[in-house]
Amino acid sequence: MSFKSQLSNFLEDCEKLIVLGVGNELKCDDGIGPYIIKKLKEENIENKKKLLFIDAKTVPENFTGKIRKEKPTHLIIVDACLMDEEPGAMKIVNKYDFANIGISTHSMSLSFFVRYLEKDTEFRIIFVGIEPESMDYADKPTPKVEDAANEFVTILKEIIL
Repeated sequence: MSFKSQLSNFLEDCEKLIVLGVGNELKCDDGIGPYIIKKLKEENIENKKKLLFIDAKTVPENFTGKIRKEKPTHLIIVDACLMDEEPGAMKIVNKYDFANIGISTHSMSLSFFVRYLEKDTEFRIIFVGIEPESMDYADKPTPKVEDAANEFVTILKEIIL
């Protein structure tokens, strides 16, 4: 099943969507989550169909209260993810597979973050991982990873608009 089909299936019956970008913008491809949020905000589609885009930087745990308060039906977490794929590969990672993948370099593990969010709430959560090429210090993503991020933005817009 294609990435677009998987994302479309996930977003079926979506009434309110939050996209949470996670990453360090000073470490090249690790900043792909915030990069995607910036691109989505530039599209000026937030709130059109009950959409909220959050740049969580390296501290997604700081946004648990806001996410719960917004009461989304669906949450997409986007981050650089070490999956042994080609740089720029984009993959939907099931929340139950988080523990098996080197997902995040951030202060709280995303599997713990998701478990905490799910406590006393009912919304669907997926993680979109993009394989990084470089985690060196740089203020923008590598071309392959940037292309993947732009493709994600395009696909998401096609599905939700």
